[in-house]
Amino acid sequence: MTPTYLLNELCALVDMPIRTVRYYVQQGLVERPEGETRAARYGQKHLDQLLLIKKWTAAGLSLERIRELLAGQETEVPARSKRRGMLEVVSRLHIADGVELVIEPSRAGLTPEQVRELSRGVMALFDAIEAQAKAPPQA
Repeated sequence: MTPTYLLNELCALVDMPIRTVRYYVQQGLVERPEGETRAARYGQKHLDQLLLIKKWTAAGLSLERIRELLAGQETEVPARSKRRGMLEVVSRLHIADGVELVIEPSRAGLTPEQVRELSRGVMALFDAIEAQAKAPPQA
């Protein structure tokens, strides 16, 4: 049997005010619970929907855009537009004099391990190109 939660329990799990969750249900962003009023029960699907909404609102998406994503339209979240005072984390890989690779991991959807793997691959490819350029021409 899958666990169910009362509204206050669900709100504690997702760290959202009760009013916000009720608003999302009213707006159709979150499915209606099983039952009515204080006896209403919420399940895993409600928890998942709220966690997605929380993630996407933190990324700066509008509720209308979130509604589209929840309805299954275009699952890729667009990059946030840059604005004054916004902090951005980037990785800059120095490959050689005049050759650098700039990676924005969050925008590219890369994990730290994927960034390291990409960096190792780029370095190996550059080394191979450099070795080929230094090799004497074959007759």
